[in-house]
Amino acid sequence: MTDAAQPYRVLARKYRPHSFEDMIGQEPMVQTLSNAFKTGRIAQAYMMTGVRGVGKTTTARILARALNYKTEAIDQPTIDLSEEGEHCRAIIEGRHMDIIEMDAASHTGIDDIRDLIESAQYRPATARYKVYIIDEVHMLSKSAFNGLLKTLEEPPEHLKFIFATTEIRKVPVTVLSRCQRFDLRRIDAGELAEYLGKICEKEGVTIEPDALALVSRAAEGSARDALSMLDQAIAHGSTQEGGITAESMRTMLGLSDRARIVDLFEHVMKGEVAASLAEIKAQYDIGAEPQVVLNDLADFIHLVTRLKYVPDAENDRGLSEIERTKGKEFADQLSVRVLGRAWQMLTKGLTEVSASERPLAAAEMVLIRMTHASSLPTPDELVKDMQGKASARAAPLASPAASPSVSPNGGEASAHSSAPVQHAETPPQPTMSSEVSSGGQVLAMAQPQPDPVAGNNSTNSEFRVLNTFDELIFLVEDKRDLSLKTQIKRHVRLVSFVDGRMEVNLVENAPRDFLPTLGKRLEEWTGKRWMLSISQEEGAPTLSEVERAESAQRMDDAKSDPTVEAIMKQFPGSRIVNIRVRQEETEETLEPAPDDDEDQDGLDEFFE
Repeated sequence: MTDAAQPYRVLARKYRPHSFEDMIGQEPMVQTLSNAFKTGRIAQAYMMTGVRGVGKTTTARILARALNYKTEAIDQPTIDLSEEGEHCRAIIEGRHMDIIEMDAASHTGIDDIRDLIESAQYRPATARYKVYIIDEVHMLSKSAFNGLLKTLEEPPEHLKFIFATTEIRKVPVTVLSRCQRFDLRRIDAGELAEYLGKICEKEGVTIEPDALALVSRAAEGSARDALSMLDQAIAHGSTQEGGITAESMRTMLGLSDRARIVDLFEHVMKGEVAASLAEIKAQYDIGAEPQVVLNDLADFIHLVTRLKYVPDAENDRGLSEIERTKGKEFADQLSVRVLGRAWQMLTKGLTEVSASERPLAAAEMVLIRMTHASSLPTPDELVKDMQGKASARAAPLASPAASPSVSPNGGEASAHSSAPVQHAETPPQPTMSSEVSSGGQVLAMAQPQPDPVAGNNSTNSEFRVLNTFDELIFLVEDKRDLSLKTQIKRHVRLVSFVDGRMEVNLVENAPRDFLPTLGKRLEEWTGKRWMLSISQEEGAPTLSEVERAESAQRMDDAKSDPTVEAIMKQFPGSRIVNIRVRQEETEETLEPAPDDDEDQDGLDEFFE
């Protein structure tokens, strides 16, 4: 049969590796297997894991070939497969009777594993080992995994297992512990581009280096994905003069121009809103998806940030020339704080774009936010600026000749006295005072010194009267002090309350600093000192106890309701999990309808 009459084979099958030397990007695994075969330490089971297209099933077939390798000169397991052996061709083509490949996605049950175990007891017909290759092993059922355990731990000497999976977390640990695990890593973009270039030479296809870089990046470390995209690119550009160009590759994959991504990044960092929106609209018009554009922009931000700390990253073979040169320039000009802020805004924006029905509009809004934020100072710059202004305002007060000072002995010191002068920005230091309650408990309360600069403008001059304990709770809620509110609800049993004075009984686990903290907050909020004392009386229940009691009462009322009882009898095993009280409507707002069902008044119950 001539070559023209042979059916076409896609590149992913045509150039599938047949030996360990043909594999790319998996050197650690090859080295481990090589040492194991040389020393005769061959395991009974192997687990291959990794993302799609990195070579898990291919590695399993090559390993099966190595286990059963036999030539006139060699009759033992070896990874040196330079010469085709007796069983190699049948194993490569997947038709060897002793190499059984099973797809776990279509053979998930215990019956399939039972058949496997029964046939495993028989020795191989022609090969050295009987090898079971189970692809997507994580899809086996729990009973199937359990049925496999005993044979997997103590298999016959002629039996080997090779598993492949993309979801290693779904494989039971009892199975993993019986296997040698190999994590096949993603293939480096530069290494993948070099591999694709060699295939194009064999196929007689002319392709630009930038086009190869686009394919290798879009494949995300998967050799099979890269070959599939290359196959499509060859068909897409077969009628073009000059071979496959980067432009045609971008059009086919819906990718953005990397040079234009750099231009977009520059517009954003300069705060040029109109230019940024025009650039993304232009890329959208030629076929680039908005989410892809923002993803590429995020990749470039990551590259610039990485170049600040790893200058050798510019030698990555997967980068274009403009990414190397401009990336280095931006790394020298922009701070990590600016780049980090842009990264955070962009990653959040990507979620919005992916969920939006108008992705272009959502992407433009993300760019508008980023360009606006590019000219804003970072938080540390704001702090430094505020500190500088405060120092400038305090400079006149810090002058030693501003006014005479009073000496410790009561006399007036000279203007050049060495006594320290307090600066205006120095915070007032609190002093401690004590109040003794009727119960004999001494409570330390903070009494801040008056601010000499603020004078009569201090907020403490505004007094507020609290007549009830409920008003105190409302005040805490108004000040949004959730921590203090929670502590009051959990720890305070009220004994007595008047404005400026409260007597309480605290629960056993109340924090030691609770009352001093509460007194300090009340003084800040009401403008007067509060006397808080601990009483030996039991006091009222805490607010949390009251809420629990009310909830329990509502639950009891619901259980005794005839309608609820009827429903629970109708649905055995159901239980009340929540109760919501319906707000009663007054006659002035809504008159009841004559046909209202009385059973619907009262409580709404939720069952499961």
